[in-house]
Amino acid sequence: MPAGPLPAWCDGTLVCTRVDDVTADVRTFVLEPTEPRLFRHEAGQYLTLLLDIDGRPVERCYTIASPPTRPDVVAITVKRVSGGLVSNWLHDHLTPGTTVRARGPLGEFSTARHPAPKYLFLSAGSGVTPVMSMTRTLYDLARPVDVVFLHSARTFEDIIFRQELAFMTATTPQLRVAHVLDDRGERLNPELIREHAPDLLEREVFACGPDGYMRDVRRMLATAGLDMAHYHEESFSFPTSDVALAAPAGQHEYERAPDSGQGFSVEFTRSGRTIDCDADSTVLAAAASAGISLPASCGQGMCGTCKTTLLAGSVDMPHKGGIRPREIADHKILLCCSKPLDDLVIDA
Repeated sequence: MPAGPLPAWCDGTLVCTRVDDVTADVRTFVLEPTEPRLFRHEAGQYLTLLLDIDGRPVERCYTIASPPTRPDVVAITVKRVSGGLVSNWLHDHLTPGTTVRARGPLGEFSTARHPAPKYLFLSAGSGVTPVMSMTRTLYDLARPVDVVFLHSARTFEDIIFRQELAFMTATTPQLRVAHVLDDRGERLNPELIREHAPDLLEREVFACGPDGYMRDVRRMLATAGLDMAHYHEESFSFPTSDVALAAPAGQHEYERAPDSGQGFSVEFTRSGRTIDCDADSTVLAAAASAGISLPASCGQGMCGTCKTTLLAGSVDMPHKGGIRPREIADHKILLCCSKPLDDLVIDA
């Protein structure tokens, strides 16, 4: 018998029990706890995998693609990318019987937090995973809700979960799915949204995809008159060495806050760069403004991807659980939510 539900926050070991090929370069990895227990998560949340690749500690975020209605396992879906550190390691080494450490579940992008009688799901490429978790949940529970799901992909063969979505739509009249394909010259546009969701303004909208796609979606919906209080999004930002499928990214168009008049220097020891950062800007935002690319995912202090060591100085760091007390005591900080209190020296 299961030992009980998984706590809302956990840091434990998972074992891979199955690997499924989804498309030519996308696989789903099914994971279970090494000790008998049930998972407890909300549709759309994610895990942070804590990996050791060639002696190097690496953290990456992946949406839990499986729904909370199937609590015995969690599944992540990962696209292999040429030169990608983590995606290639997972495709080559995460086989049945392999164990990995994970932290989570994390994230607030979930229909569980915004119940509604009508939804519009918009996704592009990697963004399909969290809304697929939501769709699976509504399907499993036979919720009497109306869902329009518009997904953008490069080609028909690149549509992730295509066969499963076709089966779900064939057995659930409340679910309507349409695909927007690049190789057919198609693009998501206001007319297409209105065609499939003429009652757009009555729907709760969840959107997930790359930054450019998300900018277009926000513009189209705002122009259409949607009350943006009913709009929820997750976008993507990837380290240059890898791509994580459905790695939640929060806000990634980093902008410097107005200068408060109190500036500090931030030295990155590995790159040899020193930049200015005012007291109202996070270190990650200041680095991005200076053209320095640093690993980051959630942008909200939840996932831990941007964790690094503070060698000198002090910061204000209002995080959301992405770092543990013992790590803070060991001078670790999260760049995405750390604002300088004096001059900093950082191991990055």
